[in-house]
Amino acid sequence: MHGNDKKPLFQMTWSKQLRYDGNMNDPYQIAPNYEKEITRAIAREFYQQFDSLVESDVIIIGSGPSGLVCGKELASLGVKVLLIEQTNHLGGGFWSGGYLMNKTTIAAPAHEILEKIGVPCKKITKDMYIVDAPHACSKLIGSAFDAGIKVLNLTVLRDLIIRGEKNVLEGVVVNYAPIYEMPKGTAHVDPIGLEGKIVVDATGHDAIAVQLLAKRGLYKEVPGNGPMWVAKSEECIMEKTGEVYPNLFLVGLSVAAVFGTPRMGPAFGSMLLSGKKGADLIYKKLQSKN
Repeated sequence: MHGNDKKPLFQMTWSKQLRYDGNMNDPYQIAPNYEKEITRAIAREFYQQFDSLVESDVIIIGSGPSGLVCGKELASLGVKVLLIEQTNHLGGGFWSGGYLMNKTTIAAPAHEILEKIGVPCKKITKDMYIVDAPHACSKLIGSAFDAGIKVLNLTVLRDLIIRGEKNVLEGVVVNYAPIYEMPKGTAHVDPIGLEGKIVVDATGHDAIAVQLLAKRGLYKEVPGNGPMWVAKSEECIMEKTGEVYPNLFLVGLSVAAVFGTPRMGPAFGSMLLSGKKGADLIYKKLQSKN
């Protein structure tokens, strides 16, 4: 076979006319979508929504179970909620239990939060339930979207918006997260500001928002959580969930990190219940501002 006679590696059979004829009686005939239309739809929808996300009632940093519950509860009350997550997926550590085992324990009465969204909770003892972690996590994510939260994933918190002589917290500074996985100096991209009436630190062990306050001399140093003591940890988290700086609330494991209380390991009851308590406190504050 001579050079000009050489056939392409793949025959261009799909360059022929598409066979789609709009026959709705054929359940396996799929409608054609074209590349330019796909790209245009994605870009238009994203940036139209993004324009509305520049100002929110509540900005939640972190999409673990406490952040998801907090956002879901607030959004269901008509609050405009933006959830920021630095990874590509939501859910934090709620996708699995301890030691790569995908069963998760929930202390009563937090299991009721999951039961209300259709998660089967198996009773193990009088006060402890167990769930399939991927099922519970996916249901919680879905219910948060159903309630009306908006999400920016692959978005990392870099700083806070603080204004005036009284150092009023009025929003967050974020950037595209993968930039910070690149070698230093290879990508110079400025972050942007997003404004919100309330900011929620749901970043877990890192308590990033509070650490940024400490860096500015506006809060004490974050000690991190102590050694494991599940019952005490969950009790302390519920006691101390709330506002730690004007317009900044803590939920979930961020509470333990900021107050130096014990860690709880693969127990998620207080994560869920702290999110709900945080939402109740935030809603009351928003109502008092109006």
